[in-house]
Amino acid sequence: MEAIRIIPFQPSLQPYFESINKAWISEHFTIEPIDKEVLERPQENLLDKGGAVIFAVMEEEIVGTVALKKHAEGIYEMTKMGVVPASQGKKVGWALALAILEVAKGMGGHKVVLYSSRKLTPAINMYRKMGFQEVVPEAGKYARCDIKMEIDL
Repeated sequence: MEAIRIIPFQPSLQPYFESINKAWISEHFTIEPIDKEVLERPQENLLDKGGAVIFAVMEEEIVGTVALKKHAEGIYEMTKMGVVPASQGKKVGWALALAILEVAKGMGGHKVVLYSSRKLTPAINMYRKMGFQEVVPEAGKYARCDIKMEIDL
């Protein structure tokens, strides 16, 4: 099994954050205005507001990414997780999710939420295995989302 390394956001990596996420969103859904804003400007929309972005690297290639968006003191949203197709099924998503939960803890987080679609069965199953529990979602978050999950850290 190839080793997965996790690295933090650097401005030079923004194109990977954007392209990896736009690829999976376009494949399954429609890119919404909020997606474009966050993916094209993560520094302003995530990092400058108390969030984080990390990347998974295998054999010196960026193969996945995930972000944290700060909602309130101690509450973060895990968002914009994507893995390139060639690396799916290699535990990259698992490594990214574990790493971003540790980042949230390190930033004083006590709860992480996520919004997804039941259509993304492998992702939903992974979140459940990690201990995320389904909760009632707020209306109007993203058009594609029909499930909200959270985990206490």
